[in-house]
Amino acid sequence: MRGLWWMAVFAGAAAAQQVCPPTPTYSPCELVFELNAEEAAAHPNPYLSVDIRAELRSPAARTLLMPAYWDGGRRMVIRFTPIDSGPWDFRITSNLPRFDAKLGKIEATASADAGFLLPANVHHWMYSESRKAHLWMGDAFPEFAVAPQGQFDAYVEARAKAKINHVRGLVLGNPGEERRAFAEAGRPVPAFFQQLDRRILALNQKGMFADLILAHDAKQLVGLFPNWKDRERFLRYLISRYAAMHVTWQLLAEFESAADGRQLMKEMGAVVKEHDPYHHPRSTGTTATSAPLLADGWMNYVQHFTQDDAVGSIEHQLYPSPFVNTGFASESQGAAAFLSRLWNTSMDGEYPSAMLDPKSADSACSKAMTAWYDLFERTRWWELEPYFDVDGGRALALPGVEYVVYMEKPDQIEILIEKHGYDIYWLNPLTGELTHEKKDFKGEKYVAEPPDKTHPWVLHLSRDGRKEGMKSYKFESRPNLMQEIEQNPLKMPFDVVEPVSDPLTLSKPVPYMVKLKRETRGTRQMMYLWTGEAPTEGRGYRILGTGDKGTLHIPANLAKIFPAVFNLRIYAMNAAGKVYAVDKVFRLTE
Repeated sequence: MRGLWWMAVFAGAAAAQQVCPPTPTYSPCELVFELNAEEAAAHPNPYLSVDIRAELRSPAARTLLMPAYWDGGRRMVIRFTPIDSGPWDFRITSNLPRFDAKLGKIEATASADAGFLLPANVHHWMYSESRKAHLWMGDAFPEFAVAPQGQFDAYVEARAKAKINHVRGLVLGNPGEERRAFAEAGRPVPAFFQQLDRRILALNQKGMFADLILAHDAKQLVGLFPNWKDRERFLRYLISRYAAMHVTWQLLAEFESAADGRQLMKEMGAVVKEHDPYHHPRSTGTTATSAPLLADGWMNYVQHFTQDDAVGSIEHQLYPSPFVNTGFASESQGAAAFLSRLWNTSMDGEYPSAMLDPKSADSACSKAMTAWYDLFERTRWWELEPYFDVDGGRALALPGVEYVVYMEKPDQIEILIEKHGYDIYWLNPLTGELTHEKKDFKGEKYVAEPPDKTHPWVLHLSRDGRKEGMKSYKFESRPNLMQEIEQNPLKMPFDVVEPVSDPLTLSKPVPYMVKLKRETRGTRQMMYLWTGEAPTEGRGYRILGTGDKGTLHIPANLAKIFPAVFNLRIYAMNAAGKVYAVDKVFRLTE
C-alpha cells in the first residue's frame, strides 16, 4: 500500500523505494533513495560524492531545505520533520540524474507536540509550536552514544522519572573512541549512527532533548578531520541526520584549550546556523563561560561551567541571553553541596544541567532536582529574574505576583514586596515536601522564620488568584530590560589596589585586590568578576578570578605574540544588583 501511495505522489515513478506515511508534526519523516548498480559504481563513497536534497514547502508556505545523508551501502536518506499539518510539496535536486527534479507530496497530521526550542523573554525558553515556556533541567551522560544498551535504557527510565528533560552527550564519545563513529575521516560507520538515531529518539519519546556535544575538544575534532572541508562535511552530515529530532547543538565540551578555539567555534557555528532549518539552540561547552563568543553572531544562548556565583550572577546582568550552567554541581560532591549549588545557580538566573551518576537511579541529588522542578512548575518561571530587596536569603521574583527565596542558612528572612495579599508556601528542598501556611499575608515587608532551622528552606510568596487570571504563558508581562553598566570612575564604590605593576608576566603570579571606598547598604555584599583579553589577538576574554582578592589565572594561549596589549576588566555587583565595570590596560609578557 505504501509503495502505491508513493508512486502516486512522486512524479517519475521508481526514483525511490520508500517514503513516510502520513506523519504527525514534529516527528521525523524519511525519504529513502537506493542507488542502482551504475550509480554505486560511479560513487564508491556516497558520503563524499552523492548530493541529494529536498526543498519542502508547507501548507503555510514555509520552506525547508534538507540534504540527504549516507546511511550505509547504497542507501541515502532525507530526514525532515513537518512543522505544519497538511500536505507538503517537495522537489528533489541531485547530482544523480535519476533523482533530479522529481516532485512529490507528504501528508502531515496534527499532533500535540509542543515543538522545538527557541530563546524567549531575554533569559528564558519557549516551544516553537505551543508558544509555552520550557523549564530546562538537564543532566550529563557523556557516554550516551557508546554506553551498553542496558545501561542506556536504565538511565533513560531513571531520568524521565526524575523529570530531567535535557541530556548532554558526546556524539563521538570520549577522546580515543571517535574511530567507533568514523573509521576514517571520509566514511562514517553507519551502524554507530543508526544506534545513535535510536537513542536520541528514545530520549525524545520520554520528553527529553538530546544536547549534542559534537566533539570533546578541538584536538579530537581536528585529529579526526584535519582540514576544514572534512569538518564542514561532518557538521552537515550531523545536521542532516539529527536536525529533524528534538536536539540542541553544543559544539565542543570545551573550546578554551585550543589557541584558535574562538575561530574554530565561529566556523563551526556558522555552518550549524546556516544549515539547520529548524534553528535549534546553539552554544558550546566551556571551562567557565561561552559568553565571549556571543559577539560572533552564531550562538543564541550561553553555557557556564562553574560553581562560582559571581560568574553566573554578574554575566546574567551583562548579556540578554538564556544561561544554562552545565557544571553547577556533581553528584560526587554529596547531597548537601549539590542542593546548595542547585538553588544558588537558580538564584543567579541560570537553568541547571547537572552531572549525576549515570548508574544512579534514585539518589538524593536526583530527588532534589525533582523537588526543584516541581516548585518552579508552580511559578511563572519564565518571567522570574534575580531580586535583591531581600535579607537572609537569595531571591527570584516577578514583583507584585510572586517571590521565590532560597534560605541556605535558615534564620530570619526579610523581603520587600509589593503590597498585595500573598499565599505563603515553604518547601523542604531535601524532600520536596511543600507546606501551605493557612493565613495569607498582606503588607510591603515580609519577615518570618522557616518552620525549623535544621536544613535549608525555600519560601514561595504567590498571588495564586492573580496568577490564575493571567494568560497562561504570556511572555513579557513586565519589561525585562538589561541594566546600563556603570563605568564612570567617580561613581565606583571601590578602588583597584592590585595589579599596578606593568608589565604583567605569565611566568610570575599576578595578585589582584580591590578595596571598598566606603561602607554602605549597597556595598554590604559585593561580588567581583575579573576578566582579561588580548584585544589584538581576537581570542575573546577569559575569566581570570573572582572575589575581592586572589591571584589572576592568565592562560598561556591568551596571546600568541608577546609582549601583548592586555585588557583587564573588573566587574562588581553590589547587594542591590547594580553592576560596575573598571578597565585597566597592561602589557603582557611571557
